[in-house]
Amino acid sequence: MHENVVVSADWLAERLDEVRVVDVRDAWEYDGIGHLPGAVNIPFDAFRSSDTDDAGMLPGVERWEELLGDAGIDEEDTIVAYDDMHGVFAARFLVTAELYGHEALHLLDGDFSSWQRDHETTTNAPSPDAVSYSSRDPDDTPLIGREEVEAAIDDPDAVLVDTRDPEEFAEGHLPGAVNVDWLDLVDDETRGIKSADELREILESNGVTPDKRVFLYCNTARRISHTYIVLSTLGYDDLGFYEGSLTEWTENDGELERE
Repeated sequence: MHENVVVSADWLAERLDEVRVVDVRDAWEYDGIGHLPGAVNIPFDAFRSSDTDDAGMLPGVERWEELLGDAGIDEEDTIVAYDDMHGVFAARFLVTAELYGHEALHLLDGDFSSWQRDHETTTNAPSPDAVSYSSRDPDDTPLIGREEVEAAIDDPDAVLVDTRDPEEFAEGHLPGAVNVDWLDLVDDETRGIKSADELREILESNGVTPDKRVFLYCNTARRISHTYIVLSTLGYDDLGFYEGSLTEWTENDGELERE
């Protein structure tokens, strides 16, 4: 990710013909409520694994290439994704795209509800021609595994960030983790992310500072996707994305702290 990954509605409105817009809401919302002009629909459940052993995780290379190719998206396209839940589902789409090597990626600041306050929507769905999409190995990956997380627990230069809500955190979290609920980073009025100053105050008050390696986790990597993008916009450049999150941790009898 990069610092300008989050884009405003006005920025996108001026570039609808230049980018590929992806709506990750359910099909009934896309078709029945309307969507951004030119947006294609790739619902959230379509791009996460449905296998029992890794439900909610990455969909696999072949499935990913099929989804994007069928939507008429190729690996050189600039993608802007949105949902109607403050961007958390769209963020998961974008992080998935990054992990499969796509580079030109943006999150709409806000969501469908905030977009339609001042901008046009439509119920006309595009019919893109299918293309051949090829995933790539990214030059760098934020993915980390269980061993790296274990090492971070006792590392003073690292901070483990639990992005779930406080009730979930109290019921059990990784040892030494701090709780930064992803929703605390969202502005209720704009439905997008808070100002940079507000974000830094929230993060730094919890010890999440740019000089540390930040390890993110939740349950199934959805909520950490949003926080990952927020931190990227602030210039945090040493981020660890624990894809397995608590699902993997608890399945392997990992230790939990409770409050």
